Amino acid sequence: MKKLSILSFFIIFNVINIMSQNVYDFTVKDRRGNDVSLTEYKGKVLLIVNTATRCGFTPQYEELEALYKQYKDQGLEILDFPCNQFGEQAPGTEEEIHQFCTLNFGTEFPQFKKIEVNGENESPLFAYLKAQQGFKGFDKNHKIGALLDQMLSKADPDYASKPDIKWNFTKFLIDREGNVVERYEPTTDCKVIEEAIKKLL
Repeated sequence: MKKLSILSFFIIFNVINIMSQNVYDFTVKDRRGNDVSLTEYKGKVLLIVNTATRCGFTPQYEELEALYKQYKDQGLEILDFPCNQFGEQAPGTEEEIHQFCTLNFGTEFPQFKKIEVNGENESPLFAYLKAQQGFKGFDKNHKIGALLDQMLSKADPDYASKPDIKWNFTKFLIDREGNVVERYEPTTDCKVIEEAIKKLL
């Protein structure tokens, strides 16, 4: 009984600790490997995205850059984390990825070191983001949404109940206080995300 009480205490302590965190508690690495504390973005509205350069969703870089240009002066920052976990669609070095994005889409928002977003080596930041906002489902009306659902269901019939990142270009919206307020799957229309951003700015 005493052991159970101690175990319960640690469980409650961990839950409270996770709930009291926000994105400013994390440090990430920029594309050159330098540490960047997310406190640098305090007071900003953030859109945190895991990206890939050879994905059917890669053209979303253009939409993201348009959002950035439109709203950066009002306090929006987009944080780009390349990830090669989904179909190995983000090959190459950080510098090669950066050159691809700037040459093809003119991206100017910050790009960070390539990371993993699921599994043993997942980024602590993304572990936190997933704990705050789980999977909400794909838009089945999107041309790729139904295909993703079919593919992932075949690999794991229970995939939709798990908070893991499902694919490239999953996005997390963070308010000016560092709270994770929404998660958007790659099939979500950018206009929906823009409206949510405008409400937070």
